[in-house]
Amino acid sequence: MTLSVLLHRRSLLTGVLALAACSPEPTAAGEAQYAASPYRRISDAEWRRRLGDAAWRVLRHEATERPFTSPLNDEHRRGTFVCKGCDLPLFRSSWKFESGTGWPSFYEVMGANIGRKRDFAIGIPRTEYHCARCLGHQGHVFNDGPRPTGLRYCNNGAALRFVAA
Repeated sequence: MTLSVLLHRRSLLTGVLALAACSPEPTAAGEAQYAASPYRRISDAEWRRRLGDAAWRVLRHEATERPFTSPLNDEHRRGTFVCKGCDLPLFRSSWKFESGTGWPSFYEVMGANIGRKRDFAIGIPRTEYHCARCLGHQGHVFNDGPRPTGLRYCNNGAALRFVAA
């Protein structure tokens, strides 16, 4: 193996480790209060019928929408972003910021309304978060957001609905 290949692999590994370090630890989910929710008994076929293909893939199968495709990227009115699966409030519009990632991003979340878990889907540990009531996948949270929290909740727009104030 050449020196340049070894250096490139080392550089990639360093980047992966740095990215993993940017992912906050999962916390106890705010899911207990919703354990008996009827949303948790809906069949996959019924979810698909209710949500349509794009939102169903994201919310029920943890897919990721393509960046810069959500109209919610450009939503700047006062209001609340709610889970598209069950309308549970997740974010206030005042917590939204432009991250440049192509997905709606927030520096704060209604903590009692989300659950978190460790995710290794791309080979490195990340913290996935989901709606506490219907368990619908929303996105991932990272430690590279703005003040005051330093967090970036990187959300799939297909998993949200905006409710104007």
